[in-house]
Amino acid sequence: MKFTDGQWMLQPGVAAHYAAEAYALEVHEDRLVVLATTRPIKHRGDTLQGPTLTVTLSSPLPGVIRVSVEHYSASQAPRLHIPMVGAGKHPVQIVDGETKATLTSGAISVDVKKGEGWSLTFREGDRILTKSDWRGLGYIQWGPKGNHVHEQLTLAVGENVYGLGERFTPWVKNGQIVENTNKDGGTACEQAYKNVPFYLTNRGYGVLVNEAGPVSFEVGSEKVARVQFSREGESLDYCVIAGPTPKEVVGRLTALTGRSPLPPAWSFGLWMTTSFTTQYDEATATHFIDEMARRELPLSVFHFDCFWMREFQWCDFEWDRRGFPEPEAMLKRLHAKGLKISLWINPYVAQKSPLFAEGVKQGYFIKRTNGLTFQTDQWQPGMAIVDFTNPAAKAWYQGHLRRLLATGADCFKTDFGERIPSEGVSYFDGSDPVEMHNLYALQYNQAVFELLEEVQGKDAIVFARSTYASGQRFPVHWGGDCWSTFESMAESLRGGLSLTSCGFAFWSHDIGGFEGNPPPAVYKRWIQFGLMSSHSRLHGSSSYRVPWLVDEESCDVLRVFTRLKHQLMPYLYAKAHEATETGVPLMRSMLMEHPQDPACTTLDRQYQLGESLLVAPVFTESGEVEVYLPEGRWTHLLSGEKKQGGRWYRETHGFLSMPLYAAPNSVIAWGAGTEKPDYDYSRGTVLRVFELDDGASVAFTLVGVDGRVAARGVVSRQGQRYAAEVTEGALRDWCLDVDGRRSPVQGDGAALYWTVA
Repeated sequence: MKFTDGQWMLQPGVAAHYAAEAYALEVHEDRLVVLATTRPIKHRGDTLQGPTLTVTLSSPLPGVIRVSVEHYSASQAPRLHIPMVGAGKHPVQIVDGETKATLTSGAISVDVKKGEGWSLTFREGDRILTKSDWRGLGYIQWGPKGNHVHEQLTLAVGENVYGLGERFTPWVKNGQIVENTNKDGGTACEQAYKNVPFYLTNRGYGVLVNEAGPVSFEVGSEKVARVQFSREGESLDYCVIAGPTPKEVVGRLTALTGRSPLPPAWSFGLWMTTSFTTQYDEATATHFIDEMARRELPLSVFHFDCFWMREFQWCDFEWDRRGFPEPEAMLKRLHAKGLKISLWINPYVAQKSPLFAEGVKQGYFIKRTNGLTFQTDQWQPGMAIVDFTNPAAKAWYQGHLRRLLATGADCFKTDFGERIPSEGVSYFDGSDPVEMHNLYALQYNQAVFELLEEVQGKDAIVFARSTYASGQRFPVHWGGDCWSTFESMAESLRGGLSLTSCGFAFWSHDIGGFEGNPPPAVYKRWIQFGLMSSHSRLHGSSSYRVPWLVDEESCDVLRVFTRLKHQLMPYLYAKAHEATETGVPLMRSMLMEHPQDPACTTLDRQYQLGESLLVAPVFTESGEVEVYLPEGRWTHLLSGEKKQGGRWYRETHGFLSMPLYAAPNSVIAWGAGTEKPDYDYSRGTVLRVFELDDGASVAFTLVGVDGRVAARGVVSRQGQRYAAEVTEGALRDWCLDVDGRRSPVQGDGAALYWTVA
């Protein structure tokens, strides 16, 4: 929200009160409390009237400084904040000097300037990260638009801003206005299903605005050298998170807000769905599955979308017996084919659903302020919305899902959760509906995921569309409603890069696009992109996404890239496991992986899967693509071609290829399995070595499908002699591969020494 009219003027009706000086400071063991006056205090008369701001500096985690700003302390209900599962009381160092007071937590410090002239300076050592400076911290009164608190943190020359949730607008957020409110807007606009009030910059720090309710960001768009964030009300809370690298920032962010558990290995295989409004029944689903098998197209998960339930009755959690007369027997047959089963759900109950009257009677739905059930026609006619702040409603909802799990479902697609009213309603626990709007999606996914953990154990996974900050604790998330065009494919990638930059380890999207009917080139290029993502799903709206309905070559492309992903699973699953321990996502922006390379600061059409694999999707019908390779000698994973990095390349690829490069000085564990994603990664493993420097060593890890480390080791080189040593666990029937030449196979030995001729 813009409060000013240019540099000097205010918007009509705005009264702005800016922090002008740190008038008084209180030093406590764990915090520094600052009384900030909104005008310089020259004499006693200046202490009368006018607002002051209380600024409390503390640390919920080493390397993180929390700033809590408050105007009135008792005139509003306690605010809802982002779940911070890792927060605690941590020791800080406070030095109260003559001209400034400094609070230090781990690698980060904040200096509070004493006397006239407001300034908070955040730094790592002597390096300044950002500042709250002149007219940065403000209390705004705007008549009917309410009171607001805003902060403005400085941007340095060349500083770029990233993140703020799954945003499909330009990857670099400078110049944008970002409204932090979950909406069902699709991928073609500035709205987002997954808002996260966190931004990362290429100067090696991040800022998390610790608010549940809507936050308005002006990213270099009101003051071009500042990021402004504001919230209606009498307070504002935010955290500045130290780096110095993007990985360290995201690591601290997820240590604070929670990390993702490891999704089951089978979930990394190909998912296929019935699509949305297409005509389907048991015969249709079975035909798709059998035809995939006949064409030797590996399939891991089959998903039944909305119309597995009867129309007008979503959700009643009952199979539509007209199309699925014996669902339990059908699911047994599908399981016998080696498939997992996903079912579509949402948190709404239509008026025609048999569960509606029960929910109304028991008070399980969000209510209007007059005590009656809130209803809307925006989706299912007359639908109500489950109130997950009511423990009984949550248990009731979970009970119906428990029944579906008992009859053969393996997981759920938790769709919707954005069309939640923000006014005129009340929650069971009394939560403010404005602040609950974004948190609702979090509670919805948590309710489903916790049930799956209880019943399925480590196989728990949801396929969620909406979420909020800390939602990475309930994986996996997909990108929502995209169009069947190259442009939409590119905007989906920007959304994924923005979301993973906010600590979300796993992300997916609809291969081929959701709306429309993809042209063959779009479909085949999206297959490549989809299979080189953490999770891969064929899904559409009004048309099926099975490849033979596009063209025969699409079957070949799907077969090649599905099998390729399966062979990469030893590497990918190890990186997925690493993400659960460090918070660094599987899919990484080029900036995250190469923060010192200035060419990577704006790249949004390529990314890395872990540190060893670079992926550049093709967004043209001709197959032309531009790819940037950072410093070093890179190897095309499929062709073996070598290219020197530190420069751009323009390439042309057929549909069975794409820019897919192995990084120099890397070891990629290559699996023996091609037909499914979950197999014994430690048997028949090929350790593919890429451009290992003479005298260098590279560690490798393999994680089994049980989520435990199966093997760890080191590959080193001296001249033409390569040595591989397994230091933990075991590999069986394994070998080395250097430039396509393979060493003799090692049985159960823990070491392999090989001289490349």
